[in-house]
Amino acid sequence: MISAEKLQKLGIGPQWSEPLTTTFTSFGIDDVKKQAAFIGECSHECNHFKVLEENLNYRAETLQKLFGHKFKPEEIEVYAHHPEKIANRIYGNRMGNREESSGDGWRFHGRGCIQLTGHDNYWHFGQAINKDMVKEPQLVATPMYAALSAGWFWKTHGCNELAESQNWEGLTKRINGGLFGLEERVRLIHQAVAELS
Repeated sequence: MISAEKLQKLGIGPQWSEPLTTTFTSFGIDDVKKQAAFIGECSHECNHFKVLEENLNYRAETLQKLFGHKFKPEEIEVYAHHPEKIANRIYGNRMGNREESSGDGWRFHGRGCIQLTGHDNYWHFGQAINKDMVKEPQLVATPMYAALSAGWFWKTHGCNELAESQNWEGLTKRINGGLFGLEERVRLIHQAVAELS
């Protein structure tokens, strides 16, 4: 069991003790190196385990910059500051989601410690833990399922092996797609190693 005291020293709330312990047991995150890497990466991804849902409340300028290719110029202002509409557009017809009007983009928007996104990911995660996450996707924004979904992603994407070999660049790319925040991630990993050892 990861103690609430150790988590507190890492700036993580006590409500994460059981979810992290369950996740480590369920997905073979079974030594200090792997556990510290998981905590460090997730801590960066979800603001020290405080933000469990993707923020899609984009201003027009940001929407244009990030997803301009998904909108006609006259649509940007209409969609700006409407997270549900934005999710339905940018995630429609992707990752197992149906078209924009189905609402799947919003239903399966990013949640959890590593932002589980898309119908297919919710479905596969649910199969792995024997729970219908397609029926109850909002559960992924609660500590237990936020941690478990990250653990499922971690295991299915070979993150244990990258953590074991301390390939921090490879690990960050696997989780984030790039090297965004690499320095902070590595610092958080080393801090977690020190606390968990």
